[in-house]
Amino acid sequence: MAFDGITIHALTYELKTKLTGGRINKIAQTEKDELFLTIKTSHGQYRLLICANPSLPLVYLTDTGKQAPLTAPGFCMLLRKHISNGRIADISQPGLERIIDFRIEHLNEMGDLCTKHLMVELMGKHSNIIFVDDDNRIIDSIKRINAGISSVREVLPGYDYFIPNTGNKTEPFAADRELFVKKTSVLPCPVSKAIYTSFTGISPQFAEEICYRAGIDSSVPAGALSEAEILHLAETFVNTIDDIKNNRFSCNIIYDNMLPKEFMVVKPYMYPGMTVVSFDSPSEMLEKYYADRNLMARMHQRSADLRQVVNTALERNYKKYELQLKQLKDTEKRDKYRIYGELLNTYGYNIPEGAESFEALNYYDNRMITIPLDKNLTARENSSTYFARYNKLKRTYEALSSLINETKSEIRHLESIATSIDIASSYDDLLQIKEELVRYGFIKAHGNDRRNRFDHSKSKPWHYISSDGFDIYAGKNNIQNEELTFKFASANDWWFHAKEMPGSHVIVKSDGKPLPDRTFEEAAAIAAYYSKGRSQEKVEIDYVQRKHLRKVAGGAPGFVIYHTNYSMNITPSVSLKEI
Repeated sequence: MAFDGITIHALTYELKTKLTGGRINKIAQTEKDELFLTIKTSHGQYRLLICANPSLPLVYLTDTGKQAPLTAPGFCMLLRKHISNGRIADISQPGLERIIDFRIEHLNEMGDLCTKHLMVELMGKHSNIIFVDDDNRIIDSIKRINAGISSVREVLPGYDYFIPNTGNKTEPFAADRELFVKKTSVLPCPVSKAIYTSFTGISPQFAEEICYRAGIDSSVPAGALSEAEILHLAETFVNTIDDIKNNRFSCNIIYDNMLPKEFMVVKPYMYPGMTVVSFDSPSEMLEKYYADRNLMARMHQRSADLRQVVNTALERNYKKYELQLKQLKDTEKRDKYRIYGELLNTYGYNIPEGAESFEALNYYDNRMITIPLDKNLTARENSSTYFARYNKLKRTYEALSSLINETKSEIRHLESIATSIDIASSYDDLLQIKEELVRYGFIKAHGNDRRNRFDHSKSKPWHYISSDGFDIYAGKNNIQNEELTFKFASANDWWFHAKEMPGSHVIVKSDGKPLPDRTFEEAAAIAAYYSKGRSQEKVEIDYVQRKHLRKVAGGAPGFVIYHTNYSMNITPSVSLKEI
């Protein structure tokens, strides 16, 4: 969900519950558009991050500190002057606007009790942090907005503060079923758009969720809904808003293929099949979501060079493989030349001098065959020429067969590395992948790359505990797969892997006990999730006891051979908590 009025309402409730009555102990401006407040309350100390970045405006409580600059900016010094040690008297949200109002009481230079407001506006590119006195007059803001920037509202010291006009929108808390029908049914647009353009604080994602809960196609024009459909939609909307109004929240992050796709403060129904992780508070949810998004961005940036090396090598091998197959196809006529040579040796005495062809019975299939001849050569010389062609193509076939197997192995190896890059979750994971690329000559070793750093890497396999108490491990790359399977696993432990596609080796430590069906399913789902097929609805998983596996002689790390196995089709997922 976007950082809309619904999310801000949930966040405001959390902040009001935890911070009201607390005193502002420290104020730091950690970025040009970001404040970091330390607030002491009777039940503990809290750190509050307030960011008015146009691309990422947000507010949440955090346990992580931030380094303040040595010289505080002017806006920070102003806040310290007025509200340092100030008491947070109230935290509120005007309507369902994307605004949080921190009402702060403090003593002025004369010792008189005064009230100030820190208005945090979370409005995308218009986001701002505005310091306002009790007469609604702007003292200053973290971003000053003059007439040259905005003709709608100037934000400058001495100007009156007012909330920007949201148009003809209605506050959802004041809407009943009749008003919902009246506002939305007449609009000539898709029903989801009719919802978020009619009511304050509603994002397109929340409108889509309402439509999904009501079982209505969000792309259908609002005016095309039947009376029963619009009434059912109104009922769904009012009931969902009633939960929000009464502070019944469900904070969740939705993950798609391990990537954070969305967050919501209501229970999500419109993401079937995706992984949903719940949190105790909006702050925990927001901090985790944006941390994962930042990690994803950094990982993508850091893995770009490795990905390019792998993709370049794959493209080269794909082209080489295609050319080798074409050349191999050309060798298919080698047996024809051998038969020509043999028949010429058998029947050549009947061929007249200067003949350009010769018909003979092919004793392999009892059919007549026409053999082209060089009229300038004798039958024996023609036979020798065909045998020479046959032997050349035979040598080419044998060499190409070996080369094709090598190319196929290298493609499988590179595809497995590409999958490892896709599922890498830390910089240490990428270091191990780079180590593998260096070991196998895909990257030229330079300096420290010549030293084996794998044994000292912080990257370790994923570790889960099954619902029945069994340890489950999943390798993050080929080197970890190799170690898990051939060094860590015992003979009677169970091994899981996606069938005929790159992915993690998953080991379940059996400790000599039989595994319950549920553990088999949980381990198989993890193997499917950490494979190339994790975006598929179902993935076929092979599983077998470790003692039935053999390492591929001379093969890349993590490649195994097995002839006896079980299989199951399962939906990729990780429902267990990582240890």
